[in-house]
Amino acid sequence: MEEGRMILISGGVRSGKSSFAEKIATDLHLQSPNTKLHYIACGVASDKEMMERILRHQKDRHASDVYWETWECAYDVYEIASSFGKTDILVLDCVTTLLNNYLFLREMEDAEQVIQQIWKDVSNLRKTGAAIILVSNEVVHEIPSSTELVQRYQYILGKLHQRIVGEADSAYLVEAGIPVCMKGERR
Repeated sequence: MEEGRMILISGGVRSGKSSFAEKIATDLHLQSPNTKLHYIACGVASDKEMMERILRHQKDRHASDVYWETWECAYDVYEIASSFGKTDILVLDCVTTLLNNYLFLREMEDAEQVIQQIWKDVSNLRKTGAAIILVSNEVVHEIPSSTELVQRYQYILGKLHQRIVGEADSAYLVEAGIPVCMKGERR
């Protein structure tokens, strides 16, 4: 297994991207049984719907045939990077939630500063593990919004996706549970 491998899984809301990311991580783990699986959950239970989504994801991982160590980390993910070893497989779910957290919990306003902070998180994780699988929502397929906040959000996410895909070994777009390989080797 190549050290520092990075895979991006993007797609619409409820498209199956998290399940696909977990499947890729599990497959990598089964190919090299001495690896450990880590799930970095960026979600914050801010309302009933988000709490239900978090609980559903937790139940899915607990029902899995493999053990997942879960890390709840809303932002400053780079701070936990030293907790992982070179044979660890990391799933970060998700980049869009991480972006939300920087914009609204940390109240960061400068787009370039947010992009640099998230890239710091991602690149530090990539340096520590055997593979990092990033999950992210596709929200830039829509017509640009007339709302300034939404425009800024779309701009930042678009720039992040371009940077991540530029560095990633593989990138997938998941639509209706079907992953389409956009870059790299197909799984």
